[in-house]
Amino acid sequence: MMATRAQQRTDRAEPVRSGEQGRDFEFTSADFTRIRELIHSSAGISLSDHKRDMAYSRLARRLRARGLDSFKQYLDLLEAENDPAEWEAFTNALTTNLTAFFREAHHFPILADFVPRRAQPVSVWCSAASTGEEPYSIAMTLIEALGETGARQATVLATDIDTQVLAKAEAGMYQFDQVKHLSPERLKRFFLKGTGAHAGMVKVRPQVRAMVRFEQLNLTDRDYQLRTQFDAIFCRNVMIYFDKPTQAQVLGRFEPLMKSGGLLFAGHSENFTYVTQAFKLRGQTVYELTRDAAGARAPARTAATSGVTV
Repeated sequence: MMATRAQQRTDRAEPVRSGEQGRDFEFTSADFTRIRELIHSSAGISLSDHKRDMAYSRLARRLRARGLDSFKQYLDLLEAENDPAEWEAFTNALTTNLTAFFREAHHFPILADFVPRRAQPVSVWCSAASTGEEPYSIAMTLIEALGETGARQATVLATDIDTQVLAKAEAGMYQFDQVKHLSPERLKRFFLKGTGAHAGMVKVRPQVRAMVRFEQLNLTDRDYQLRTQFDAIFCRNVMIYFDKPTQAQVLGRFEPLMKSGGLLFAGHSENFTYVTQAFKLRGQTVYELTRDAAGARAPARTAATSGVTV
């Protein structure tokens, strides 16, 4: 009797690991290794061993969408077709988007104190915009710090590699539960309350939305195609997905895009002190560019005296 296709797949697969019973597709260690290599080369993301189950569950949707029987077939197709749309879907599936309005709240008073002392107009780059909460929080902070009139000239560039989350960010609509922790003053000033079919939703007000420009950007690209400099760059909770060489490359690309004395905001678990000497630690996960106004680099502090925050 001929074996079924499912039986043939099981016979070819490695022994089933704990937690993998009942999976629809063959998923070997070789498949996971290949996925890790592809996402690292295309997006700089380093998937750790414990991300194996996540990779399976998210990419299994692509196999079903393409009518394929195994991860090997999918990965062969991905490389053979070299279809930008499928590469985009592959990358979107493996990126994690966890964000909130005014997340890591200690950064925003620092930004608010910083921007009024800068030459106007102020420009800020949010390099991992996700679904928009972070760039809109930046825009709200600029309005509070500079006033309605001053903030009209300020700009926020919001980029992300994931096109699906950018589409949501551009819409600027959120569940009320996502903003209920904000003060009544901020809710009234910066959001419109949904009615009818949009009951239970809020939308950022037009003056906030007008300050933010959304674009897709891969931080591992050699040339970001950005021809402006920024007073501050937010790159929070992104570098943890990159290995040290990739982190150094990204920070090296940030450096010429920052104005003298510009600030770099990092995530709570990120530490760039041992990655680059171009930035010095100024506060809790806040770094300052060490280059002076003439373009020369100021002496970097040593790791032993830089007040490293972990």
